[in-house]
Amino acid sequence: MDAVLDLLRETVTSPWVYVVLFAATAIDGFFPAIPAEAAVITAAVLSADGGHPNLAGVIVAAALGALAGDHISYAIGRGGGSRRLARLPERSRRRAGSEWARRAVDRRGGLILTTARYVPGGRTAVTLTMGAIRYPRRSFLLFDAIATTTWGVYCGLLGYFGGLAFERDPIKGVVTGVGLAIAITILIEAVRVLRRRAHRRAASRTP
Repeated sequence: MDAVLDLLRETVTSPWVYVVLFAATAIDGFFPAIPAEAAVITAAVLSADGGHPNLAGVIVAAALGALAGDHISYAIGRGGGSRRLARLPERSRRRAGSEWARRAVDRRGGLILTTARYVPGGRTAVTLTMGAIRYPRRSFLLFDAIATTTWGVYCGLLGYFGGLAFERDPIKGVVTGVGLAIAITILIEAVRVLRRRAHRRAASRTP
């Protein structure tokens, strides 16, 4: 375990750690198979132990990477995403996520873009859909900048305070930070599902 911690510390003290964080969060924006939150939280946990990497640098790299990834996803959607969405299997999770994203964007636009940043998979569905329906680029940039900045701060501070709480055992700090991020994500998703069910019930009761 000590050897693993030493290896992690050697890795995060290198300036390349910011490039890795940027790349991980950028790829996660259009290919949500990269554990971007875990990478950012881990770096932030270790920043509490000696200040390496720099917490502000971790947050900036994560936010900029997420912003770049979201714009790549938007560009993919704009370049024919609507046709790809239409070809998705009717009952697949990706089709369901895309249909939810389309309805949400039509109703609330920037608000759903900001909140979807905290829903794995949902963020990609929303950005692809916004590109497919030609959501205005300037508005997309504005709301996405807000979303990625708050997300970067959230992940960074979650990891940093986890590192402070478990200063003598950074692994527990990482596990705690990632666990809290997962729990908050599940809570957000549960609230979204409950609200959707409530709307459906209200609609069914309307004559």
